[in-house]
Amino acid sequence: MKTPTILCLMGPTASGKTDIAVELVQRFPLDIISVDSAMIYRGMDIGTAKPDAATRAMAPHRLIDICDPAQSYSAGNFWQDAAREIADIIAQRRVPLLTGGTMLYFHALQNGIATLPKADPEIRARLKQEAEQQGWQHLHERLQALDPESALRIHPNDPQRLQRALEVYEITGITLSQLIAESPHTKLPYRFVNLALIPQDRALLHQKIAARFDLMLQNGFIAEVEQLYQRGDLTGEMPSMRAVGYRQIWDYLAGNLTQAEMHEQALAATRQLAKRQLTWLRSWQNLTCFSSEDAHKMAKIRDFVRDTFVSSPPL
Repeated sequence: MKTPTILCLMGPTASGKTDIAVELVQRFPLDIISVDSAMIYRGMDIGTAKPDAATRAMAPHRLIDICDPAQSYSAGNFWQDAAREIADIIAQRRVPLLTGGTMLYFHALQNGIATLPKADPEIRARLKQEAEQQGWQHLHERLQALDPESALRIHPNDPQRLQRALEVYEITGITLSQLIAESPHTKLPYRFVNLALIPQDRALLHQKIAARFDLMLQNGFIAEVEQLYQRGDLTGEMPSMRAVGYRQIWDYLAGNLTQAEMHEQALAATRQLAKRQLTWLRSWQNLTCFSSEDAHKMAKIRDFVRDTFVSSPPL
């Protein structure tokens, strides 16, 4: 039997992935699975650029609004949920279209989940105490010396992943990147066709990021975070509230930043996110790239999808 094919549409934030995915769904028997670590949370709509109700009615997205912001969600959770949704779509003789910008999730899905050691509460507590005394930047510099590959992909303002990378090294004596490379993986039995929207003009991407963030603010982003802030059961350390934009507005609401500082830091964090996403994509194998600035990109991607599947049912 022919190996089922999965279509993956990747790209940095604000590159136009959602518009392309919705257009493809209108023309081909594709079903969208979201690959976004923030869109999984309910009540986090504006700041995640979550497709609105009208768009989702036209092009349903799986794995959106599946968690409460108080819950944690890992790449392993995504692997399990995505594997289930992929199997369901294929059983209906349709093709899964995975789209989003959480590159770690794409990597886990296509390469499997490495076997990593269980968390060590004592090591975690000590690393957290050290961070409180000397700052997360200090721990990031240590990781950079020990494991440059992991440090390149983990931002100093991502304490959960930074702490985990250092913890893994202290437990095993092996860097996280080496352990992932050498560990046995659980791989899915599918053929992945990878497309990416890549900006050619970094300055233009930054302009789009700024314009989109300003539009989010106009649409009530601060009020959205304030509603989460007032729940009483969330903290700024939770993964949901560390999402880009949410973290900065949370600090603003807590009185730790002025509105101008919040705005500046949110834009800087979003630009850093885009940079990390592009770092992932530069090393991705078997990737077909399209310029996100090309006025004819939709037609080119549509033709590519048609040509790729022309001899393979159901397309």
